[in-house]
Amino acid sequence: MYDAEISRANPACIVFLIDQSSSMRAAMPSTTQSKQMAVADAINSMLRELIIRCGRGVDEIWDFFHVSVIGYGAAVGPVLGGPLAGRDLVPTSALAQGRIRTERLTQNDVLPDGTPITHVVELPVWLESAGSGGTPMCEALRYTHKVLDRWVTEHPGSFPPIVLNLTDGESTDGDPAGPAQQLRSVGTEDGPTLLFNLHISSDVATPTHYPSTDAGLPPMGAKLFSMSDVLPPDMRDTAMDLGMRVEQGARGFVFNASMRSVMLFLNVGTPA
Repeated sequence: MYDAEISRANPACIVFLIDQSSSMRAAMPSTTQSKQMAVADAINSMLRELIIRCGRGVDEIWDFFHVSVIGYGAAVGPVLGGPLAGRDLVPTSALAQGRIRTERLTQNDVLPDGTPITHVVELPVWLESAGSGGTPMCEALRYTHKVLDRWVTEHPGSFPPIVLNLTDGESTDGDPAGPAQQLRSVGTEDGPTLLFNLHISSDVATPTHYPSTDAGLPPMGAKLFSMSDVLPPDMRDTAMDLGMRVEQGARGFVFNASMRSVMLFLNVGTPA
């Protein structure tokens, strides 16, 4: 399982499931940036990275990935903006053409010889930050189930769908374990859907990356751990390449995530 080749004929499907509840307006630990903004920045950066991975030649983007960005807060549904608004799934070629805008930022760097330089970078934006309402995680998981149920029917030979759920709190519409299990039962000939979870805290705490047991986790953390799949070997290797200690049986779960943890989580959870 989890070894199907990703190609234009058999693309991979990645779902970013984003908590957009009112509590996401709080700041990330040790920063002044809100959780909702940090997540939006991380998702926009990851979407840019996926497009780069799919680049072939000059201005040619191959559809190795189909991407979904679903938010849950005051409402549940697709949250990409601009020309992609309202679409549950978007191929990478359409994503490349569907940005809302491009932000120009000035960055300070240092050359290998120690010379400081200032340069302007252009960062595309597909997702705006948002935070209102409760945390209807059960509804979000059920919505994702419907989206993926259609997708796997059309792509039976593809790598199984990957769902990356980023949240800062407990579900406010019931126990998400049942909907999570139903979602994970959807799959392709290569295996069932992979569900990974990342918890973001407003408190300063040491993050827990990819544990193999729920020992030491509070009830909310243990619940998200139980909803998370074991990392396939390639993703486990990626986590170790990024400098993390990952035991056999490690699950795709991060608790008390920092800003760095969010980006690492997205990189580990998306196939090369």
